[in-house]
Amino acid sequence: MTTLPTPVSPFLALAHALADAARVHSLRYFRTPLDVLTKSDESPVTIADREAEAAMRAVLQAQAPMHGILGEEHGRERLDAEYVWVIDPIDGTKSFITGSPLWGTLVALLHQGQPVLGLMDLPVLGERWTGMAGQQAQCNGQPVRASGCEQLTQARIYTTSPDAFGAADWQCFDALSRQCALRRFGGDCYAYAQLAGGHVDLVVEAGLQPYDYLSLVCLVEGAGGRITDWQGRALTVASDGRVVAAATPQLHAQALALLADRAKRDERGELAKA
Repeated sequence: MTTLPTPVSPFLALAHALADAARVHSLRYFRTPLDVLTKSDESPVTIADREAEAAMRAVLQAQAPMHGILGEEHGRERLDAEYVWVIDPIDGTKSFITGSPLWGTLVALLHQGQPVLGLMDLPVLGERWTGMAGQQAQCNGQPVRASGCEQLTQARIYTTSPDAFGAADWQCFDALSRQCALRRFGGDCYAYAQLAGGHVDLVVEAGLQPYDYLSLVCLVEGAGGRITDWQGRALTVASDGRVVAAATPQLHAQALALLADRAKRDERGELAKA
């Protein structure tokens, strides 16, 4: 588990304030007629996303004006600051615009580039998940713990959508997930909360952005799990967007080994010859 490089608890109230500010705008627009725009990366965005992030930035400007900000909708500011907030007002916009309640607001605090605080707010479900480096993860103030699953053959695995994978990465995920006891699709950020709460054992994804995954680090680790990129490296702003989160270090190691083996076989062309 990541240790605290500096006291973080005083910033937890600010993280809650950011989630509260976003919630006002996101809930106001949820399940109402919305114009949906397409961004340059082909992902959808609505006025709810943009208003919610603007409200979060206003809170940061008032309470932590010297901190940096990396947000999905309104760009980045002062990324060289000691503290940087990484915010996603509506993670799961596709769920949001189709009326699914499994979308959330994500907040991460980085200290010198390292995640030290993460918050996930699920406004429709009334759940708020928090993690701070070196401390037990919580949901609505109550401690949570991952399942303890150590074997792939017993694992329940999630990913948001097959559409998020390139062809080679999908082959790797498909091979891994078929070794598991159960695989499911959907959930967006909520799959990681389900992992922290002990209901899901493995989440494997690709094509993520820093504001999609940095808030999850302290939550997953604070519940006893392990989360890295597909090579086992710590997640940072510069990570490639491929994420493996597991309920235990043992399960995480098995998942990484299978992904690596499949990727090597693909590179050598063994699968095409089979």
